[in-house]
Amino acid sequence: MACFLVPMALAVATSLMQKAARGLAEKLKLWILNALLWGGVVLLAVEHVWHGEVVPWPPFLTAMTNPVEIPIMLHEMATIGSAMSAAILATWGTILAVNHYVSKMATIRALEQAGKPHVTQ
Repeated sequence: MACFLVPMALAVATSLMQKAARGLAEKLKLWILNALLWGGVVLLAVEHVWHGEVVPWPPFLTAMTNPVEIPIMLHEMATIGSAMSAAILATWGTILAVNHYVSKMATIRALEQAGKPHVTQ
């Protein structure tokens, strides 16, 4: 129904953070997180439009037309939307960790090939 709104809210927040704190955004590679979030949001929005859950007229979400369905929609947002956001954040964290350790390993190998001693931390 509206599970894609949770990652969308996170994507808006990280996009604003990326614009406001460019140095920190570069260090944290927020562009990767934003690409993951916005890509997922677009795909989910298209899927929801395809299944008729999102329409181009107010209230836009078909679950909002019937007051009985609103708590179900909010529950889906809280559970599925939060789980999707957490999975995207975990994926981003994994990408950052792998990138960090691969670059560290490349530096160590380059030092070993040059015959220079290295200190591991």
